[in-house]
Amino acid sequence: MVFSSSLFLLYFLPAFLLIYYLLPKAAKNIFALLASMFFYAWGAPDFIFIVLGSIVADFYIVQVMNQKTGKQKRLLVGASVVLNIGLLAYFKYANFFVENFNEILGWFGAKHVAWTAVALPIGISFFTFQKLTYSVDVYRGVHGPLKKVTDYALYILMFPQLIAGPIVRFNEIADQIEDRSWNENLNNRLTGFFRFCVGLAKKVLIANVMGEQVDLIFGSEGLDINTATAWLGILAYAFQIYFDFSGYSDMAIGIGRMIGFKFPENFNNPYISQNITEFWRRWHITLGRFMRDYLYIPLGGNRVTTGRLYFNLWVVFLISGLWHGAAWNFVIWGGFHGLFLVLDRLFLLKVFKTIGKVPSILITFIISLIGWVLFRAENMTMAWDYLGRMFAFDLNADTFYFNRKFYTILIIAIVFSFWGSFRKIEAWQEKLFAQGKRNRTLVVMVIASFILFIISLGSITSSGFNPFIYFRF
Repeated sequence: MVFSSSLFLLYFLPAFLLIYYLLPKAAKNIFALLASMFFYAWGAPDFIFIVLGSIVADFYIVQVMNQKTGKQKRLLVGASVVLNIGLLAYFKYANFFVENFNEILGWFGAKHVAWTAVALPIGISFFTFQKLTYSVDVYRGVHGPLKKVTDYALYILMFPQLIAGPIVRFNEIADQIEDRSWNENLNNRLTGFFRFCVGLAKKVLIANVMGEQVDLIFGSEGLDINTATAWLGILAYAFQIYFDFSGYSDMAIGIGRMIGFKFPENFNNPYISQNITEFWRRWHITLGRFMRDYLYIPLGGNRVTTGRLYFNLWVVFLISGLWHGAAWNFVIWGGFHGLFLVLDRLFLLKVFKTIGKVPSILITFIISLIGWVLFRAENMTMAWDYLGRMFAFDLNADTFYFNRKFYTILIIAIVFSFWGSFRKIEAWQEKLFAQGKRNRTLVVMVIASFILFIISLGSITSSGFNPFIYFRF
């Protein structure tokens, strides 16, 4: 069940909110957990019991760990980490490793290993990281463990951010799970609904239009496209993935606010970045912060030799690429971004500072576009072929036709992606999504919310194209 579906918008969400608001405080968490279990089981009924089993096991491992010290405590946190990474490795990467192992066997003429493909549980990449933050935060003494296994299950399975984030670290939300009455008010409910509708519009009205054309271009036989079409295709994909993913984050943050939770921001105008280092401070913010605090810093962070620092950056981004998908193009995509992070530290930051803001934004955006080819292509062969078409400077006509609707939405996507480069616009955006609005402002936001909701719903019901990119991660 995706947020941008008629089933969710017209049935699940209204029913959930109505019952949630009518229930007494003591029953809200249990109901939210049951609703989240139903939400997950709707899309992945075969996996709900595996997820619940791992949640119960993890909860009690951490409970015991919190009472231990020294070596026993380290062993227990290690057990929790191994449990969660093990499940992720099996479900997400077993097929990948077996396929590559069989390919190596084939080089030597050996018989392939028989293997039944493993299905991928929805959202496993996201909730695995959240489970890791629970055990690690408790181990580090950042926050004490939750008292109820149902509260822990709610933290992991909470449906707004269950399948696509943002990645909510335990210490950021622990107190809200136990008591968020101070945050449950009409102002938050209305501004949360507005944030949800903005995200819905980004996903449905922009990302879907871009995505429909992207699928046609990348799916063309033999990539029989000219250079202009190749650049338009990857440009459209850059906006598709941004408005799809950031729109979903907006919807998650909005629903969270409607029920009293404050989730962390996940995007901040990434395409106005003036270098790749800044890009990763603005794109998928919660993933970047997780990698920094739970991987990069434990590896030594900046407190190491220059060579080791560059090695750490590469390791972090290779793992980040693999986290996104079990395929070599994702690994290379991670290495590609890791390379530019190293180059930033070597000399690029100085170069960008010299050439100024606008050229820096343009060059950084082009670098990200090349990276998106690696991310979108089905395999590396396709990625190289597509990059070849982008730089072939082929001006011959091809069979692709871009209609007025596509160009209109493309222009809108460009405006909304880059207008944050004006400081006043970026400050206004932060103010727009902040809490504590005046009554007059709330009225305007509610009207705008219903307009966006109705237009988006109309688009959903009239179109059969409504993919969600991050389901496969």
